Amino acid sequence: MIKLTLGYSTLADRVGNIKPPPERLDWRVTVIIQNPENMAWRGEGLAELFTRTDLEIHELTNLGVAKSRNQAIWHCKGEYLIFSDDDIEFNEAGLEEAVRFLDENPEYSLLLGQAVDPAGKLRKQYPKGREELTKYNSARAATYEMVIRVEAVRQLGVWFDERFGAGAKNYLGDEYIFIVDLLSAGAKAVFMPITLATHPFESSGSRWGSKKDRMARASVFDRVFGSKAAMVRFGFGLRRIKELGGPLKFLLFVFGR
Repeated sequence: MIKLTLGYSTLADRVGNIKPPPERLDWRVTVIIQNPENMAWRGEGLAELFTRTDLEIHELTNLGVAKSRNQAIWHCKGEYLIFSDDDIEFNEAGLEEAVRFLDENPEYSLLLGQAVDPAGKLRKQYPKGREELTKYNSARAATYEMVIRVEAVRQLGVWFDERFGAGAKNYLGDEYIFIVDLLSAGAKAVFMPITLATHPFESSGSRWGSKKDRMARASVFDRVFGSKAAMVRFGFGLRRIKELGGPLKFLLFVFGR
């Protein structure tokens, strides 16, 4: 039985950058390649990657990381799925712990873990212990921190909103929206302080300075909170005035401008 699938999203010129954990009989590796220009697959470790017997590859003719995540869910043959980009290094012990937790707690459809940077430091401030997820405490989730119970997600009909995430106009927020949609569909999700992966210092969620960054974040709150979005942005923005660029840009953010 396939217990866990590692679902990687990448571009054609970065396929060989993927470095999955060692092969295991109960794990599988699925690579979704965004390749609208029909480029030859490239990357330093391409030959090494292709020697694996647990590898499955699917190619998309368009861009959008949310499209890749949805394809990973669609094609997944494992009981659980963790999402990944091509620059992720997984913590095998952490993945094993996450699988054990989900096995022992079947009421949860999603487990959110934590990640470290290349220096071994936690990438952000995480809760110290177990915490039930809500739409108010899961906005900073990253896809490589998310493990889903695949059949439960499929049965609920929850997919990533393809208008959000890298490759889309609204380049972030796809993870948060997915969690909120899952909760709205009646699922339960939980944070556990389990280190699942190492990720480089920079990510799309760390971009703040431009109007494009501000508008992308504002759109995520519109999608999640609807008519209450401005009120929620006010509370969020108060804690992020410096990152937003000062009081004027804070007000623009509140009003979605």
